[in-house]
Amino acid sequence: MENQYDVIIIGAGVVGNAIARELSKYSIRVAVIEKELDVSMGTSSRNSGVLHSGIHYKPGTLRARLDVLGNSLMADLCNDLKVKMNYLGKLTVAQDEEEVKSLYILKEQGQANGVPDLAILDTDAMRKIQPNVGGIKALHSPSTGIICPYSLTIALAENAYANGCHFYLGHRVTALSKQGDGFDVTASGKRFQSRVLINSAGLYSADICAMLGINDYKIYPCRGEYLILDKRLDGSLKVLVYPAPHKGKAGLGIHLTNTVSGNILIGPSNEYQDDPEDYACTARIMALLRKEGHELLPDLKTADFIRSFSGLRAKQTSPGKGGFEDFVIESREDVTGFVNLVGIESPGLTSSPAIALMVKDMVAKLLTLKRKETFEGTRSGMAGYFHQLPDEQKADLVSQNPDYGEVVCRCEQITKKEVLDAISNPLGVQTINGIKYRSRAMMGRCQGGFCLPRIVQILEKEFGYNPEDFLLKSKDSQLFLGKMRQDVV
Repeated sequence: MENQYDVIIIGAGVVGNAIARELSKYSIRVAVIEKELDVSMGTSSRNSGVLHSGIHYKPGTLRARLDVLGNSLMADLCNDLKVKMNYLGKLTVAQDEEEVKSLYILKEQGQANGVPDLAILDTDAMRKIQPNVGGIKALHSPSTGIICPYSLTIALAENAYANGCHFYLGHRVTALSKQGDGFDVTASGKRFQSRVLINSAGLYSADICAMLGINDYKIYPCRGEYLILDKRLDGSLKVLVYPAPHKGKAGLGIHLTNTVSGNILIGPSNEYQDDPEDYACTARIMALLRKEGHELLPDLKTADFIRSFSGLRAKQTSPGKGGFEDFVIESREDVTGFVNLVGIESPGLTSSPAIALMVKDMVAKLLTLKRKETFEGTRSGMAGYFHQLPDEQKADLVSQNPDYGEVVCRCEQITKKEVLDAISNPLGVQTINGIKYRSRAMMGRCQGGFCLPRIVQILEKEFGYNPEDFLLKSKDSQLFLGKMRQDVV
């Protein structure tokens, strides 16, 4: 059978792709099946992009252990994959004496988890780190960092692909069954077989379980809305600033988060939803985030808010209960060969390389894993973007390829060559969002007002696109229905 594999992974988020890359180190056939037209289209691209230190998680839990381990693995992984990240640290700030008590609990918890260099700071000490920050005390966690979550997810997928992993994008799983020593998988009318099946479906992980008759789990989608601030404010935050935690909340509270691209995020909110694809941004929450933003950054102007977005957490706790449950990562004894991941919410991004190692060990008990001599763990190309390079290196690249000398996206200073590279990506993704996530074109202040027409021209003239071919992100998101008039010859 053509579509026969040793391992099939359902879900191409950051965890699924980290597992795919880890398993691509071995001489087995691995495939990833994803319902969207690209990787990182769900939770993995819609979050704060924070590498958590491990202070927020109960000692002895998977969340605590995998977060701290994943945090320690991230620097080397990002160096190999040419993904930008930065351990800039975090202040968790208390506004009153009751909240100060929670800081000491966090510090004790973090130390039990092995988080390094934690310290409770008074007002003077915390303001030396972050001028003008409010509050009476703060917990400083230097190992907290930031990363571009979709850049990491894409890099993991492309490296797994380069090492032989197969990707089936735009394939929604509609049926599963256990057949003898393996599994039958039906996705978008295509049949697959595998010896091991890994459920990394995120918000749909309980649905995948149910297809195999496992009804132990329920996922409650919880939406967090964000505002993105203009790069004018880059440098306003020296560290991440979080509020002290409050028991029973679904998240860690509204906070300010630096990004590796220079923007600042305000958010996220926490609202449970029935629909696992309801990514709406609401007027009520946007007003709340603006108010919070002005309180935290008094210099903020209305024109500094350039975009909003939202993401969904795959929570196992109901709206009435709130709080968090531990990750479920199990090799099922009742369905041999089924490796099941459920409720991988925050800190799933930070934990992803550690989760991949844990799952690899589970697979090693089900299959013989022989290390490949040909595995290549690094990616070719630039680390970062053309405009970040020294002038001498820019001049050398332009002399080699004039497309580096043509700026397509003025806001983000993205060149035609970078857009062409994004269009010609290894996974073959050619949606507008796919180009956006790979190049950063269309992510600036004008949100594509200048560069989108130029990208459309490139796709039409250099890649032969017809108007009906242009998709924003999915098969039902066409940008154009046709032409108003024919080109004059």
